[in-house]
Amino acid sequence: MADEFVKVASLSDIPPGDMVSVTVGADEVLLVNLDGDLHACDDICSHAYANLSEGDLEEGEIVCPLHGAVFDVASGRPVTPPATEALRKFAIRVDGDDVMVGPVIAADD
Repeated sequence: MADEFVKVASLSDIPPGDMVSVTVGADEVLLVNLDGDLHACDDICSHAYANLSEGDLEEGEIVCPLHGAVFDVASGRPVTPPATEALRKFAIRVDGDDVMVGPVIAADD
């Protein structure tokens, strides 16, 4: 994907409190709208192969549908086991109604 941004959705596709899975190149990316604040992270759990988009979004956290690992959406960091590795976060831009995903960004500290 390099350093470019790719349009993956429209704002209307991701209402507040919702999440949607998109494919960007070879990456499965989860877009999450937390009360108007958009986040993009891996859609695949870092513990075992499972689509986080099939899990639950609860108070800013994603619950994996396979083993119940919980991740903080804003940082990508695991909150509960069995996951111990953070999800990759992707840069995100909004241009009008277009939601665009860019390169992987450093984890929040």
